[in-house]
Formats: sequence, C-alpha cells, structure tokens
Amino acid sequence: MSHPTGDTEVPEPTTADRVHSLLSATSSLTVRALGERHDLDAPVSVHGSRLRLCLPLDAPLTTAAAGATDGLAVVLDVTDVSPVAVRHRVRARLTLAGRLHLAHLADDGLGVHLRVDVAHAVLSTPYGTSALTAEDLVRAVPDPLARHEAALLTHLADDHADALDLLTRLLDPALLTGNPDVRPLALDRHGLVLRLDHPHGHRDVRLVFPEPACDTEDFGHRMHALLSAAEHGLPAHRH
Repeated sequence: MSHPTGDTEVPEPTTADRVHSLLSATSSLTVRALGERHDLDAPVSVHGSRLRLCLPLDAPLTTAAAGATDGLAVVLDVTDVSPVAVRHRVRARLTLAGRLHLAHLADDGLGVHLRVDVAHAVLSTPYGTSALTAEDLVRAVPDPLARHEAALLTHLADDHADALDLLTRLLDPALLTGNPDVRPLALDRHGLVLRLDHPHGHRDVRLVFPEPACDTEDFGHRMHALLSAAEHGLPAHRH
C-alpha cells in the first residue's frame, strides 16, 4: 500500500483489529483437528481471544470435542476475499491455533455451541505477515463497519462509478498514469482502500476519513466529506 509523505501518521486498524473484523464478518472457515480438515459454513462470535461456533450435535467436531476433557487442539484457517471483483482478490489469510471445548447446547436443542480458546494467530497479507498473541486479540477494537463492509463495497462498486471517479481526484496524479481501473477494495471505520489495477500490476491506496465512522450512517457522512474534498480540490489524507 502506498505510504504518506512526511511524518504524518495515517490512522488504520491494528493487526488485531483486522483479525477481529475478519472473524466477525466471516461465514466460512476450515478447522484442522486430529489430522482431518473440516470446512464449516458457520458464523463466528468473537469475545476477545475466545471464539464461539455453533455446530450440529452430530457433527464430527462436536463428537471430537466431547471426548477431549482438556480441550481439542485445533487450527483454524480463514481466507479474506474481496467482495468486489478484482484481480488477486485474496486480501489476507488468517491462521489461529488454540483449543476447542464444548460450551453449551443451542437454544433450539438441535445444535451445540463450541468455544475456541485462541493461543496465538498469524495474519498474512500481500504486505507482510504478523503474529499475534491471545492478549493482542483481547485488546482489539471491534470495527462497527465489519459486518456491513461487503454490502457497502459492492454498492459503491456497482452503483456509484461516478463517485469512484470523483475520488481519484484525491490521489497523486502519478498513480493514475495509464488510466488504471479503480475499484473499492476494503473499508473500515478509518477509511476506504481503493485498488488501482494496471495491466502490469496493482497499487492499493487508503483514503482516510476526517473522523472515524461509528456506524453505517456515519460512513455515509464520511464518504460525503471525501467526495466534497475531491469536488472542491481540498487536501485529503492518503497512503
């Protein structure tokens, strides 16, 4: 991702914040346990370094967890894929190691809640790899836009090409040499990331909101502020 000039610090989520957002927004993951892989379509509930999954009573993982009095050693794999069609859509890969425990029956009596106590995690992105401890995850700040990111990005990409074109006025003109295809790649409470796709490669640029967004309504106001800055030639933070 391109970097700011000077010593200006551009606000963006910490690695732990990104892990929290990825987990809270995902609906699919792979669990490795006892030499087997289990591909699950199940939402994840995040509570610091503890995760909750809800599985059927007769699921193999439920049975395995029931037989492990001290918890079942597991590795979880989550892939973060951009909801908007771009080349190289994988934004990050997350691996977590910990122990799986039975928690309690689901309210409907047909499933069971399983708890994963995460010991450590590794997040790999195109820009580097970071290791995290359970304590790092406990300090993560939930992003209010994480669960809405996919819908907001696809809406922006599909219905507001004019807005994307206007936002390019906030970019360094040198980045637009060759007329790259501009697509929204990611967003969080701090800003919006644009993917500039050239035939020979791509560049990701973050546009920072004037203030962090607290919810989706706030996001609309922050986007309006960026568009207003672009329309009137005002400076904007970017990296």
